[in-house]
Amino acid sequence: MAMITTPPLEPGRPAPDFQLRGIDDRTWSLEQAQGPKGVVVLFICNHCPFVKAVAPTLEADARRLATAGVGLVAIMPNDTAAYPADSFENMRTFAADHGFTFPYLIDETQEVARAYGAVCTPDVFGFAAGPGGLQYRGQIDATRPNSPAPPNAPRDMAQAMLQIAKTGKGPTTQKHAAGCSIKWRPK
Repeated sequence: MAMITTPPLEPGRPAPDFQLRGIDDRTWSLEQAQGPKGVVVLFICNHCPFVKAVAPTLEADARRLATAGVGLVAIMPNDTAAYPADSFENMRTFAADHGFTFPYLIDETQEVARAYGAVCTPDVFGFAAGPGGLQYRGQIDATRPNSPAPPNAPRDMAQAMLQIAKTGKGPTTQKHAAGCSIKWRPK
């Protein structure tokens, strides 16, 4: 399993809009996913060991953020022909297995992942409401495959987004997310 890390934060960058189908068969946009204080756009998939390691805590983070006015949406960008474990039906199973209540969307054309500059799963983009733009591009937490975060370890993404909800600004120090590369379709 090759691990890659995300590039540095580009503060203030606006969030690209999208229209993507969710596992609930609704079409979701950025506006529908965001909360009054901000939004997390999270690129994940079903088969990545890095995502599987953090998946059990994502719903709790989403609920915590929702109470602070921050929305969370997950987008699956991988080539499902080459990686059938990431199929739309398997997305439904994965979300049900982990109790996801937040939108889980498929990026069949991979255009949304490219617009965001996503490079891996998981890849986290945390946006402040209004003109604040991108304020967080870091890890969900210190969990890695076969290496859970220690008890009481920081919930990096959730803590950063709670700060953004209060101040409009992300933390000055952010740990890069690490994960599996996005599985791009051949051109």
